[in-house]
Amino acid sequence: MEAAPPGSSRPTEPGPCLSGQRGADHAVSASLQSAAGTEPGRHPLAVAAVLPAGGCGERMGVPTPKQFCPILERPLISYTLQALERVCWIKDIVVAVTGENMEVMKSIIQKYQHKRISLVEAGVTRHRSIFNGLKALAEDQINSKLSKPEVVIIHDAVRPFVKEDVLLKVVTAAKEHGAAGAIRPLVSTVISPSADGCLDYSLERARHRASEMPQAFLFDVIYEAYQQVTYKRDLYAAESIIKERISQEICVVMDTKEDNKHIGHLLEEVLKSELNHVKVTSEALCHAGRHLQQIILDQCYNFVCVNVMTSDFQETQKLLSMLEESNLCILYPVVVVSVHFLDFKLVPPSQKMENLMKIREFAKEVKERNILLYGLLISYPQCLLPCTLEKLVISPWTSNDDQKLQESLRQGAIIIASLIKERNSGLIGQLLIA
Repeated sequence: MEAAPPGSSRPTEPGPCLSGQRGADHAVSASLQSAAGTEPGRHPLAVAAVLPAGGCGERMGVPTPKQFCPILERPLISYTLQALERVCWIKDIVVAVTGENMEVMKSIIQKYQHKRISLVEAGVTRHRSIFNGLKALAEDQINSKLSKPEVVIIHDAVRPFVKEDVLLKVVTAAKEHGAAGAIRPLVSTVISPSADGCLDYSLERARHRASEMPQAFLFDVIYEAYQQVTYKRDLYAAESIIKERISQEICVVMDTKEDNKHIGHLLEEVLKSELNHVKVTSEALCHAGRHLQQIILDQCYNFVCVNVMTSDFQETQKLLSMLEESNLCILYPVVVVSVHFLDFKLVPPSQKMENLMKIREFAKEVKERNILLYGLLISYPQCLLPCTLEKLVISPWTSNDDQKLQESLRQGAIIIASLIKERNSGLIGQLLIA
């Protein structure tokens, strides 16, 4: 999702939710109930916000911290608090300020009649300030007067122009995926200098986005990460959790009609057997991609494209085109494993691989669009006819060729699972062999 550009809205007057907003508030409440998986009439999703406001104004070069600078004779942070207060479904707002500014902050709250605000002392870094805010919301803290939320919003104290629909979108996405944040189009050109200070390369602005506040997280996810690890490890822990969440569904894309059994269906069965904790579905790409489009809209981030009926990358290219046209890749990297089959007894590996090494070019191109493309080559005895394969799905393995195929498919499933779980950018464009 993209945040509204700065200056797109003006700060509204202080005060609680107005009666005229009742219909809008009811719609937001219904959206949050949907995000929480509850039915109308039951409690909606519990949401809180944390604002780190411990900055000392070094970057501005002024003695007064930016969050306390007056705008029309009113401190900037007051406008930000007002913007969050007017969102009725945010239950608690925790502000982290330095000890020397604690009384100043209390006077601002009193003067401008802010509600639902709790203060905590900021840490020496922004990271520690956020952690202190999270601790105030945790149920395991002694004498805590706040209740633990399900989702917590992290927002900058000096960004008052945040809209309710943006907050709702990041909260809803965080509920589903564990973490989410606002983005906006790049305005400036981003360049990478070489060692001698000259231009190495620049990013194509249309393909990239800038990360913005607000961000939202499942509270248990971010609080556990802050409790257990240092800052750098926090990032690794959060990355691991998000990878786990987006690896729970795999779509196997077939290049055949749904009523025709082939080796791809057998691979699907092995994937289901080996990855019993992962949802594995299949779709036929030849059916104009109607169901596949819906799977993409439902935000599946893992695809296994089985190329059997055609050679090389025709079907994989069709799938890549569909993914590039969607906005699926904006939030998270999408994994595509292009699977190919080869009977090493009939075709020399070097002959087949020469054609398949084109994957490097495709992978480099789609990486710019946040798609991670890998190749997988599976040994497939041609002596196993389609009718035999159909029986193999429900029959025990018997012949030597059957056993070899079973082992190849099992190794292939393990490789696919590893590629999806790790999302290793260092392996993109590689052709792995099972």
